[in-house]
Amino acid sequence: MPFIFISAIYVFVTVMFYWKFPIPNLLRLMMIVSTMVVFATVVTFFYKLSVHSLAMWGAVGMMLPMNKVSEVGSLLIPTAIVIIIAGVVMSARLALNAHTPREILIGSTSGFAIGFFGMIILF
Repeated sequence: MPFIFISAIYVFVTVMFYWKFPIPNLLRLMMIVSTMVVFATVVTFFYKLSVHSLAMWGAVGMMLPMNKVSEVGSLLIPTAIVIIIAGVVMSARLALNAHTPREILIGSTSGFAIGFFGMIILF
């Protein structure tokens, strides 16, 4: 139930930014994040997945295309730091027995795919 409300808030805020503050790059980024939240909500009805892994690898997926187009690899260090933090988050979820490796794998691959292809398609 909380994911439904969170999804509604994310979609509502994205639509409001579309109508009131049409900043193209911010709007595209918000669309990708809202897609991740809605995807996590839909999948949670059928299967438990690691939303933490989805979010962290979604950030990695968004940063890789940005790293490719940035000047002189200026985002290389931040991208490496986000990858390390993603690994720490996934390890913590496993150590706390909050998720199984399969749930983390599904969350991380789906987050990476949504973030990466969202950046490729929208930007």
